[in-house]
Amino acid sequence: MKYIGALDVGTTTVRFHIVDEQATTVASSVEKVQLLYPNPGHVEIDPDELWRIIVDVIKNTLKDSGIKAESIVSLGISTQRGSFTTWNLKDGRHYHNFITWKDVRADSMVKEWNSSISMKGLRLGSQILYTLTRRKRFLAASVFKFMNTQMTLKLLWALQHVPGLQEATNNGNAVFGGLDCWLLYKLTGRHVTDASSASATGLFDPFTMSWSSVLINLLKLPCNIFPEVLDTTGNFGVTPKEIFDVEIPILCSMADQSASLFGSGCIQPGDLKITMGTGTFLNVNTGAKPHASISGLYPLVGWRIDNEVVYAVEGASNDTGVLVEWAKKIGIINNADETASIANSVDDSDGVYFVPAFSGLQAPINDYSAATGFIGIKPTTEKNHIVRSLLESIVYRILLLYESLCAETCFTYNKIRVDGGVSRNDFILQLLADLTGLEVERATSIEMSVLGVSFLAGLQCGVWTDQEDVLKLRKTEKIFIPNEENRLKYQPIIAQWKRALQRLSQWY
Repeated sequence: MKYIGALDVGTTTVRFHIVDEQATTVASSVEKVQLLYPNPGHVEIDPDELWRIIVDVIKNTLKDSGIKAESIVSLGISTQRGSFTTWNLKDGRHYHNFITWKDVRADSMVKEWNSSISMKGLRLGSQILYTLTRRKRFLAASVFKFMNTQMTLKLLWALQHVPGLQEATNNGNAVFGGLDCWLLYKLTGRHVTDASSASATGLFDPFTMSWSSVLINLLKLPCNIFPEVLDTTGNFGVTPKEIFDVEIPILCSMADQSASLFGSGCIQPGDLKITMGTGTFLNVNTGAKPHASISGLYPLVGWRIDNEVVYAVEGASNDTGVLVEWAKKIGIINNADETASIANSVDDSDGVYFVPAFSGLQAPINDYSAATGFIGIKPTTEKNHIVRSLLESIVYRILLLYESLCAETCFTYNKIRVDGGVSRNDFILQLLADLTGLEVERATSIEMSVLGVSFLAGLQCGVWTDQEDVLKLRKTEKIFIPNEENRLKYQPIIAQWKRALQRLSQWY
């Protein structure tokens, strides 16, 4: 029996799975990642502590499984996006902690740059070029704005504020990379990334498939700090002997949402999946062309294999699982599993509406100054109404993304494949089916990032032969059928929720 190792390094957990030839997880371990909050708005991860967790999770899984390391024929890696650090290429010493995608330390720089004359000139010039050429690259640039979730201006912040970093880059000693890039360096000594992870940095141009010379020159970033961009599958190197006791080839490394897209079986243009974890990520396979959005949807590289590029478009809402964790923290609920039954215990939210904006409101609203809050609380409001309104808001945010997607693309969507921890919630998935009018399909495994890198690493080393065959191994656990009557019932409710959005927009 041959096995695949799949490492998934997320924002809140590190997971390692050992997967067999039937794509079944035969052993796994998980450990929580500790997020650090050294200053208001700063959200960090200690690289040394993260490395310890990664090594422990791998070793614990191997030890508990009883499987010999020699039977693991390849390793696939999936990582969170938008988090980065810088380090010395000679000795591996990092200059600062990981600055995560949830970090907003560069918010004032984001606002300043987005309203600057330089950016206005860039957008105007791109609009003129698009009018003349009709090239989608210029359409995307005509509405381009920096975002807090991207690495771009946080990297500039680090260069300006981290002692010794600018000098080290000038001397050619410091390099930059996302979590995937840093991890590959720790495992192999190489300074590389894959196309899917590069496209999520905010510094990579998916239309030219290269680091964006426009942004690099605009921000005066040093060119020598960027990693080499490789295919999503291939020979990244081998693991150090001290981790597995043998050297195992790393044959796949990719961004978590791209891995989830592939693991969900979305290999054809128009295939749609939604990951509901810490945040919500709606992704659609757009085939051989990147998508240019005017509402804030983001063009990404899904994967690049043997120079064949598959693109994806993404819409995100940063606050999903974090809402449930918050409700648990303040005592509204005891655990996440009970929320569906609590929501179903009442017929409606009794006119209570919740706006989920801990991290602002992303596309298509794009208001990072919005406030989180409940509107419509009255003497008849009970805890169950509060919980229902919170779960409903998760679906309403997805609906806004889906409506933008339908307006901007010409695909016909037939179903939604879902994964992530929040996808265990039947109330949310049934309401999602009702409001979109699409069947919602939940697989037996909600760890689609793990499955995606397992599939691709296995294909690369010959455990499986082609994509169609391997995706038949994905098993469906439940399908939620849309209820038209419920969709009609919710139309005035959604209209009221949108009014609540307006009330809490531009609050700060």
